[in-house]
Amino acid sequence: MKRFDGPVRPAMLALIVLTLALLGGCKSGGQSGGFGTGSDPVSQPDISPDCTGSCAGPASFLTVADVTGVLNRAAAEAAARGVGASIAVVDRVGNVLGVIAPGGVATNVTIASGRPVVGGLEGVTLQISNLAAIAKAITGAYLSSEGNAFSTRTASQIVQEHFNPGELGQPGGPLFGVQFSQLPCGDLVLQGAAVGVGPKRSPLGLAADAGGFPLYKNGTPVGGIGVIADGLYSLDLNVGDVDVSVDELVALAGTVGFEAPESRLADRITVEGKTLRYSDALRAGLLADPSAAPGFAASGMALVPADSYFGGAIVAGTAFGQALASVPAANFSGIVPADSVNATFTGLDAFVLVNAAGVPRFPPIAAPDGLLTQPEVVAILTHAMRIANRARAQIRRPGGTQARVTISLVDTNGTILGIVRTRDAPVFGTDVSLQKARTATFFSRADAAARLTAAGAPFAAYVAAVQAFVDQPGALSNGIAFSDRAGGNLSRPFFPDGDNTSPASPGPFSKPFAGQWSPFNVGLQLDLIAADFTGAIAALGITDCNGSNAAGGAGIDAGRLANGIQIFPGSVPVYKGATLAGGIGVSGDGIDQDDMVSFLGLHDAGVALGTVNNAAPLNRADTITVTVGGTPIALRYVQCPFAPFLDSNEQNPCNGK
Repeated sequence: MKRFDGPVRPAMLALIVLTLALLGGCKSGGQSGGFGTGSDPVSQPDISPDCTGSCAGPASFLTVADVTGVLNRAAAEAAARGVGASIAVVDRVGNVLGVIAPGGVATNVTIASGRPVVGGLEGVTLQISNLAAIAKAITGAYLSSEGNAFSTRTASQIVQEHFNPGELGQPGGPLFGVQFSQLPCGDLVLQGAAVGVGPKRSPLGLAADAGGFPLYKNGTPVGGIGVIADGLYSLDLNVGDVDVSVDELVALAGTVGFEAPESRLADRITVEGKTLRYSDALRAGLLADPSAAPGFAASGMALVPADSYFGGAIVAGTAFGQALASVPAANFSGIVPADSVNATFTGLDAFVLVNAAGVPRFPPIAAPDGLLTQPEVVAILTHAMRIANRARAQIRRPGGTQARVTISLVDTNGTILGIVRTRDAPVFGTDVSLQKARTATFFSRADAAARLTAAGAPFAAYVAAVQAFVDQPGALSNGIAFSDRAGGNLSRPFFPDGDNTSPASPGPFSKPFAGQWSPFNVGLQLDLIAADFTGAIAALGITDCNGSNAAGGAGIDAGRLANGIQIFPGSVPVYKGATLAGGIGVSGDGIDQDDMVSFLGLHDAGVALGTVNNAAPLNRADTITVTVGGTPIALRYVQCPFAPFLDSNEQNPCNGK
């Protein structure tokens, strides 16, 4: 997840180090003080550092008893604090296994960043506390793997306008924009309350509000818990202090016995010298004894159906990464070893998505637009997988493990030509990789400006803003190749990224920072999906996030942006000579790694085939400049890691390609 060009300010670094020292008790085993420590029978000791993606097995799922216990412990803590709470438990692919609330009734939740902002989702109040809890649980599950445990507090740290939040002059968060993924209107994520194959949609996308944690069994993630008790769906604007969050404390109580291994916590992982955050809650701060939690009914809680997400009865989860023949149908996650269904990716330790019958959902196919053949699709995905398998992971432990990513390939119309995953890749990257592939393809089209303009307000204004902002007025209509890194440059509230003193702020795809921008009102990314996203919060059946299914919405051509766009790096358009043929998107283990896998994977496929290639250097978005204070500043195209391979000392693998 390397992304940051500026230095860490010494005062802030010292404050972060002090804060993290104070947070040292928030870990899975061997804590001092409080409930659930020492001989606590539900406490899980830390594991050895051997789980690097292969620990999950047929028994790695949450049973009905497991789910009940998690809900019991969280409900007891809520009761001890005298608060009502919506509490949700999901499995690793987003199936909702249990939701409880006082009296079985969801309460109102207000969406607010804490900044003085009007617009977008800011200030929206809906009776969706159960859905907010589900989104937080899915976030904890989807961001985590055997190599890293991330919470919704981690998510808050990495989606804001600066990394770290509040540290002026620093670039935006490395996963800036990821909150608008896994959308309920998306066409990749699956819908329906019945437990089954995933990944499943999240009712509010990914959450940045503290109170969502992953759940682990024997070193492998098996799901997540999400809690909302304070009525506010928000985020943390300041990582330099320690918050007392009732949501986080109640959720922490639920994790007892299913804690993330200590060595995998986000606060054991650094990004460019900055330590990530996991939790401000301490086990010592719990009021109820997790080992003696009564049934949730004794705490005044009751199961509550959650629209099309949860049917109202506790169910067991699915076993991630297991072939259909290895588990009962009720525990089948739909993400399986590729070799268990066909021989397309033999020898690559690849995984694919399948339906309930074990049939691949997105096998490599020839492009319906006629530009990429099926062998070319296989070659691009295969070479990208080979790069990923050689790449050194950046946000996983232990050190020296390989990158874990999902790779998606689309044609010029956004049609999915194939999706393949490496072992233990985080689930969130599945949908995000497809968003990235579609985004790079759409904005590289010579008619991107025309299509956005034809969709009417507010999209025409974004086109005009881009063409006035850059030094080349034909942008988005001249066929220049746009990667997600380049488009992301234009989507930040500050340009250059993070420079809050720049006279060029904001980027033309962003809302202005003062009074308008927040992670709940980002600009084009939200505006493209707003009608379908809000319409799908409580409705089933919307399967397109580009507005074409909204009442009266013009859409941006059905399918081309059907799961929304993404605005952090990890994609490039695919060419055949000078002809745009599609896009490849990668997501999982760090944005520079994502860039490298997409860019070098396509390059290597081109060397092998002689028919596909990256955009010519003079046709890439890094030839586009923005003049700031008299100085032209180029957009970025890709940024590959330094010395990224496990099997080579090569230092700059993307140079000259």
